[in-house]
Amino acid sequence: MGAALIWLVIGVLLIGAEVLSGDFVLVMLGVAALSSAGAASLGASPVITAAVFGLVSLGLVAGARPVLKRRLEIGVGHRSALESLPGSRAVVESTVDAHGGRVKIGGDVWSARSVDERVLEPGTVVTVVEISGATAVVLSEDLSGG
Repeated sequence: MGAALIWLVIGVLLIGAEVLSGDFVLVMLGVAALSSAGAASLGASPVITAAVFGLVSLGLVAGARPVLKRRLEIGVGHRSALESLPGSRAVVESTVDAHGGRVKIGGDVWSARSVDERVLEPGTVVTVVEISGATAVVLSEDLSGG
């Protein structure tokens, strides 16, 4: 039972240390150590428990870790749809002024307001300057250089 306790302590320490590293290696080794603790508690020899540790850690580090990291990194470095709207073109749906109105960006209709005091009539092509809350702040194409 002493070997099982040692493997258990090693596993818990490795998993706890993962909090500091955040690289998913120590947690994989910790799970492998816990697997070895289970094998040792079932009466496996030290050679078998070491083999369990080696095989499980190799499988987790080489197999599960890359998949887990890829899942967690999805979207890192990519702009969200909302972040990509500034600079895009829109068409005025209902009169837009400094206080409100509606524009169509892509296939979606957004509430909008003009950057300046200009009144933009339906059909006018505008450029989205920024998104403020749920409102597109727009500028007439003839002023934005587009």
